[in-house]
Amino acid sequence: MVKRLAVYIRPYEKWALLAPVLVVLEVICEIIMPRLMASIVDVGIANGDMGHILRMGGAMLALAVAGMACGVVSAKAASIAGQGFGANLRGAMFQKIQDFSFADIDRFSSASLITRMTNDVNTIQMTVTMGMRIITRAPVMLIAALFMAFSINASLALVLLVVIPLMVLGVGAIMVMCNRLFGVLQQRIDSLNNAVQENLVAVRVVKAFVRVGYEKTKFKKANDDLTQAGVNVALRIVMIMPIMTLALNGATLAVLYLGGSQVMAGTMLYGDLSSFINYIFQILMSVMMVAMSLLQISRSIACGRRITEVLDTNPDIQDAPESHSRELPQPKGKVEFRDVCFKYRAAGAGDDVLSHISFTAQPGQVLAVVGGTGVGKSSLVNLIPRFYDVTGGAVLLDDMDVRDYPIEVLRSRIGMVLQNNVLFSGTIRENLLWGDPEATEEAMIQAAKDAQAYDFIMSFPDGFDTRLEQGGVNVSGGQKQRLCIARAMLRKPAVLILDDSTSAVDSATEAAIRASFAENLAGTTVIIIAQRVSSVRYADKILVLDDGAVVGLGSHDELMASNAVYQEIYQSQQEGVSD
Repeated sequence: MVKRLAVYIRPYEKWALLAPVLVVLEVICEIIMPRLMASIVDVGIANGDMGHILRMGGAMLALAVAGMACGVVSAKAASIAGQGFGANLRGAMFQKIQDFSFADIDRFSSASLITRMTNDVNTIQMTVTMGMRIITRAPVMLIAALFMAFSINASLALVLLVVIPLMVLGVGAIMVMCNRLFGVLQQRIDSLNNAVQENLVAVRVVKAFVRVGYEKTKFKKANDDLTQAGVNVALRIVMIMPIMTLALNGATLAVLYLGGSQVMAGTMLYGDLSSFINYIFQILMSVMMVAMSLLQISRSIACGRRITEVLDTNPDIQDAPESHSRELPQPKGKVEFRDVCFKYRAAGAGDDVLSHISFTAQPGQVLAVVGGTGVGKSSLVNLIPRFYDVTGGAVLLDDMDVRDYPIEVLRSRIGMVLQNNVLFSGTIRENLLWGDPEATEEAMIQAAKDAQAYDFIMSFPDGFDTRLEQGGVNVSGGQKQRLCIARAMLRKPAVLILDDSTSAVDSATEAAIRASFAENLAGTTVIIIAQRVSSVRYADKILVLDDGAVVGLGSHDELMASNAVYQEIYQSQQEGVSD
């Protein structure tokens, strides 16, 4: 895992190397100062030598300034390397997620991916930054201070051989307990993010059904679970401080007792005892810093596993190895399903959502797909741009299996208006140009007119430069649908897919949009999913789905004459109109 993540700090490796080097120099400065102080006490004060006192004091001041300079520069270097590492890691995760299929995102969940890109990356970034300073400083200080302590009085330093192992055993036991709990903590953060995200996205539904109380209860449970997980970790971590304090005080008392006896016996100088006590503090504080660093590393390991799980995931849908070298057919818009079967990965061994689907839509035809709720209409059209891959059979575009196209080329030939209309924060112009960033002003205006969106766009004071809030919340549902249709039409695709995308517009507007297809997208194959028979009765072919299977294919008149399922759909809608 370390090697897997280390590549993201390489652009900053000079800073990453500079920081610990400066930390070592800083430690050397601090380690020397107690010896200079001992010299002032044992030589300068004892002999009344003011010159010696001033020289040693000046040296201490110089070391303090040098240590401070090293500390400041090392902190800057560590921050640059740590922040750069975090930015590179987030960028790599975002790029990887962009390659995920719908199935991959379903498997991880949006909330978990957000947590991994934010909280988990921040934790590892903090550890890397801390590693270049504290995790470097603590062991260097520990070794250097131990060396100095033994050089002053080896017999007195044996006290540390009892204290340090006891501290290590105590901290090690706490780490073992915390290791699993850190993984649980990150999962609880996922759950909390999921509850918040779901509530904010569906806030209108929550308020419409007066379910605020229910949502508060659900959030409270997720929040309480996270709190409990945090408390479980904290209860283990707080045990470190009493252990450290006990060890520090015990070691200090032992040194003062044994060292004081040696000073009184004349076998040890008072300045040496004073500097020895300083080294004892430095040694035990270093052990404490190592312990806290190891706990941070333990949490980072849990986060690192979650991050590498994302980075090491092979996208469910990706280009075939030879797709970029294969000669591609000219875009005409012929769509063919050959004995297609499909089921969602999450469904496991359940029944197929689509079963043995076969049909052909010729270039320029309008194909409508109808059927009851949940029969697989959206699943069917999602297979054309490879949002999901078939589990059996093949989907062909212009007589070539969609799996043999480079994904970017395949999707560039398809315009799609999803069932859930999505607009992005920005201007109307910016949203429309998603269809074709190189489109001219005239082409954009024409697409807006074809989608019956031009008039309401121009009713805004800023026209096409009107700013849309996130999700397009400042336009109506029908306006949002027409903007999404205009965006897809601007692409001039070989295949245009409309997944129930005119449900919020009136029949006259829908008829005008349909007429624009024939006028300005004459060569485009149009596939329409609609609930209203009035929206599809003029299609060249109507595909009737029932329970994931094709139960009818033909024109409106043909199906009315021979297909019971279509007749039932038609009659139910006519009854609704007559009522």
